[in-house]
Amino acid sequence: MDATADAARGWSAADQGRAIAAGRLDPVALFEAYLDAILSHPAAGLIYARLTPDRGRAEAEAARTRALDGRTLGPLDGVPVSWKDLFDTAGVATESGSRLLAGRTPTADAAVLAQATAAGSVCLGKTHLSELAFSGLGVNPMTATPPNRHGAALVPGGSSSGAAASLAFGLAPLAMGSDTGGSVRIPAAWNDLVGLKTTVGLLPLTGCVPLAPSLDTVGPLARSVEDTALALGLLSGEAAPALGEGDPASLTLHVSETLGFDGIEEGIAAGIEGALTRLSAAGATVTRGPFTAFAEALEIAAALSPVVTVEGWQCWGETIEAHPDTLYPMIEARFRQGAKVSAENHAEALIRLKAVRDRAVGEMGDRGLIVMPTVPFAPPRLTALLTDESYYVSRNLRALGNTRVVNLLGLSAITIPTGTPHAGLMLIGPPMAEATLLRAGHAVERALGSGAIA
Repeated sequence: MDATADAARGWSAADQGRAIAAGRLDPVALFEAYLDAILSHPAAGLIYARLTPDRGRAEAEAARTRALDGRTLGPLDGVPVSWKDLFDTAGVATESGSRLLAGRTPTADAAVLAQATAAGSVCLGKTHLSELAFSGLGVNPMTATPPNRHGAALVPGGSSSGAAASLAFGLAPLAMGSDTGGSVRIPAAWNDLVGLKTTVGLLPLTGCVPLAPSLDTVGPLARSVEDTALALGLLSGEAAPALGEGDPASLTLHVSETLGFDGIEEGIAAGIEGALTRLSAAGATVTRGPFTAFAEALEIAAALSPVVTVEGWQCWGETIEAHPDTLYPMIEARFRQGAKVSAENHAEALIRLKAVRDRAVGEMGDRGLIVMPTVPFAPPRLTALLTDESYYVSRNLRALGNTRVVNLLGLSAITIPTGTPHAGLMLIGPPMAEATLLRAGHAVERALGSGAIA
């Protein structure tokens, strides 16, 4: 094994890219180091649904040639990436964590994977997820439930569960996931990672297995804000947003105390409050008060069923009816909730939601970024969720409570580790505010320390 490449698995994706461009790191050796680490890891089968060794080697060899010729394609040329198994991969099964799609093998890459490949990234493989991306807990007894970095007895968060685990266990330097109601941010928070929820329409969904098309988004998980920014550039084909100096004094943060903190666990509350105290001491402006648009969005979700369940049934209801009892019963029950909502009620919800979205953006105008805990409690134990259906339902809805409102309101968000396990700090911005969020996240990260817990 190449000692330099093996050591490089502990580096950031950005540092790996810089070392490849400088000729100090061989991308082929780096890919093989990750592949060896995956194959020898006891939980590899719970994290990766399948690997892409032939494709990855070919991409790494092409990156090596470019680096030797001094013509790298970008800052992450030659850097390996894991992909949630709902991104189509040409000639490789893409099953979205469900036996319902067993054997589904696309002929073309998803648009974002094709773009990332064109920018020089190296495909490691496909990671496990909640079935059809429809759970915030990451529980999937039908295929695999990845472990949490703080213990295999704890759930990892979902639906991008394997994506988070691939990073948390050093089996990828970057991971690509999706977020419809919290599916990037929840596993990022519960595994002390950075996770970016992008705005609908920022990145193409072509070739992504759908859940709720009006809410589905693509987003990266990473170990640092710099890596997250570079990953966004990789997905979009544009230059990564500049992060600036990361000065906490540039931050204006508004804590929505009336929502987001309900029933918060003591340890999570201590982590969030400690982070806010440190940010204030570092010069950030922190204000507190209500944010009424969040409350209105929650009322709509409670009264007319979340939009995701209706659109999920529209996408998958016919297939589910044709193959009953194929899904995990808890997931199938969620899908079937969407069948109970009339088209008229759904249309009414969307009309009301648009009005609330407009008010939310206006309300944010003079408050800076909205801040709240990403998830108000630590990850529960897997066995408790598998043996108690009511507990599963209540924990799943509560896990999604803070994050899904961001999706319903069409906003952007990023979760940053606070240094307290599982206590992610969620920064929420207007639509298409990803660059602003990344700069703010960089400042938060600098004020709080290195971020992810080693």
